[in-house]
Amino acid sequence: MTEYVLIPGADGRAWYWHRVVPELRSRGHEAIAVDLPEDRSAGLDDYADAVIDQLDAAPGRLVVVAQSLAGFVAPLVCSRIPVERLILVNAMVPAPGETAEQWWSNTGHPEARRAAALRDGRDPEAPFDPLVDFFHDVPPEIADEALAIGPPGGPSETLFADPWPLDAWPDVPTRFLQGRDDRFFPLEFQRKVVADRLGIPVEPLPGGHLVALARPEQLTDWICG
Repeated sequence: MTEYVLIPGADGRAWYWHRVVPELRSRGHEAIAVDLPEDRSAGLDDYADAVIDQLDAAPGRLVVVAQSLAGFVAPLVCSRIPVERLILVNAMVPAPGETAEQWWSNTGHPEARRAAALRDGRDPEAPFDPLVDFFHDVPPEIADEALAIGPPGGPSETLFADPWPLDAWPDVPTRFLQGRDDRFFPLEFQRKVVADRLGIPVEPLPGGHLVALARPEQLTDWICG
């Protein structure tokens, strides 16, 4: 049996994975979705500690799955405990010494997002709108539930200011899954970043940035593949 630990992105709430957890369990696996700190002073090390503290004492065959901003946190977890595999989903890939705040300009994200909007016929100057950029392919009732929960507590300012502390990517097999319809992290942008920083291919899958909410069955198939 494989145990999956599911780390949310900037929202920081285990709820993000609530449609994937039962899918993994129906396939005979164990799954735990973790909550990230709401402490505004919590840094990268605190986030990694919070993930590890929520795991079983003997996790067995552990696979770490990280969404979006959790790409900064998951490798730290993998460097501290035995992990069979790391799966990144629409994730940020840090470079040694880089902060999450620097990542955006260092990777050319603003320009890539603008180019993708122009290509898709959307207004490239429009301000960020979660309904347009994040929830565009999420079922309306799930989007309503997410918005009804209220704004998330994280991420902290410290997390964005902390330089990524590892000298290199941890020595753990890594896969990168990317939604073809992600309006926030466009597919071709992610292909370049992942190739430059990890040297591995991106595996495109249907869906946007919040694929765990929009397509939980399909995402689970890819995670288990």
